[in-house]
Amino acid sequence: MRLRVRLFMLVCSVAGAALMAFYAPMLLASLFTGAARLLGAQGSDLRYNGDRTIWNIIPFSLMGLIVGAGAGAVLIRLGSRLDKHWDKMDSGDKVTLFVGIFAGLVASLPFLFLLNSLNLGIYIPVAVVGLTLGFAALSVYALQSMEEILPWTRGRTKARRQGIKILDTNVIIDGRIYDVARTGFLEGELYVPQFVLEELQFIADSPDALRRQRGRRGLDLLRLMKDDFQIQVGDYDRFAGQPGDEVDTRLVKLALNLGGDIVTNDFNLNRVAKLQNVRVLNINDLALGLRPNVLPSESLQVTVIREGNQPHQGVGYLEDGTMIVVENGRGYIGETVDVTVTQVIQTERGKMIFGELPNGNGRDFRK
Repeated sequence: MRLRVRLFMLVCSVAGAALMAFYAPMLLASLFTGAARLLGAQGSDLRYNGDRTIWNIIPFSLMGLIVGAGAGAVLIRLGSRLDKHWDKMDSGDKVTLFVGIFAGLVASLPFLFLLNSLNLGIYIPVAVVGLTLGFAALSVYALQSMEEILPWTRGRTKARRQGIKILDTNVIIDGRIYDVARTGFLEGELYVPQFVLEELQFIADSPDALRRQRGRRGLDLLRLMKDDFQIQVGDYDRFAGQPGDEVDTRLVKLALNLGGDIVTNDFNLNRVAKLQNVRVLNINDLALGLRPNVLPSESLQVTVIREGNQPHQGVGYLEDGTMIVVENGRGYIGETVDVTVTQVIQTERGKMIFGELPNGNGRDFRK
């Protein structure tokens, strides 16, 4: 790799020296002639013959050597960035780029023949490069503006951030999404894919009573949300890939193509989406983040509802569902007691709080 970089720098340096030695005297002679014409009689002594003598070639060659080396370094850095960007480009975008450049080159041919007939002198190479690049860029832009009808990009759109919130099956069945949306914290358009609605209907028709109940609850919640909010259903499913793909795969592809966010509480979907740089709004993470912070030595009132796993322990819960393990609290089952927090542990499912009674001793749990 280093050898290729050095060879490229050497080629750029030699090319810069050769071009500067060939074109610089003529360009300088043209500048002197133009300046003399502007100055008129006063500039009659302003002359430069532009001959390629040794005294002209050597300084211009050294200058071209430096300029070529600098241009080579810039091109290497630019090529490295373009290589990284090329790896991240979609296959359809690559085809659009190639076809656009080719079409631009073909469209510029008549104008190149016209330029060749004009007497532009040393400006012909600059005009040819500018005209070719201009037509290529125009062709690529035109193809990108029509990408929805191109055969190699049909079924997808550019992933611009649009703020669309895509709801999955689990978060609809969960039900908490309605309360979150009602508070106004969920901004943007809410969207339910048709294949998510079909999955809800399939669950609602399940022979299993629990699954059937969950599916019907999700459909009822969706009907309630459509009455209170503006929800689009199935309008963008053409950007979700093939109908035979899995639901999670289609959700991720839909979010990528729409530039939207997936609202879910599914752990696996969360991981897959983040691996593909799709923003995920996890209801479980929101619930955990809203739980109040409890510090050691704080006092809480807890109702002990059952025995703990260890001897003498009692277990209670805060209003947000956080579990509190009370040492020596087994004898207080069914009662509300004051507990001093001794330790707070963060687990995958949330926080677990350990506490003890103020006097440090509990009742005789055997009574």
